[in-house]
Amino acid sequence: MTSPISSLSASPAPAAAGGGDGGLRKAAEAFEAVILRQLMASMRQAKLGDDIFGSSATDNFREMADARTADSLAAMRQFGIADLVERQFRSRVGGGMQ
Repeated sequence: MTSPISSLSASPAPAAAGGGDGGLRKAAEAFEAVILRQLMASMRQAKLGDDIFGSSATDNFREMADARTADSLAAMRQFGIADLVERQFRSRVGGGMQ
């Protein structure tokens, strides 16, 4: 019973490390994009006035545009969140394999 659990826990680490920068980098960027989406949503909630042309469709398109913007900002790696996450997990994956 313990061998399947140990084999499952052992296989993702080499795949993540062997895949190298791709998987970990994408995961770190996705995490940064989630943080940026939440930040943008919080900024949108702080409205100074009522939107006279507002509707649920407009809100949906704004959310999609914000998500796309957050993904683009995360890919540029200007905030440093993805770099910190990647560095932290790379040291753990590297330390566990040696």
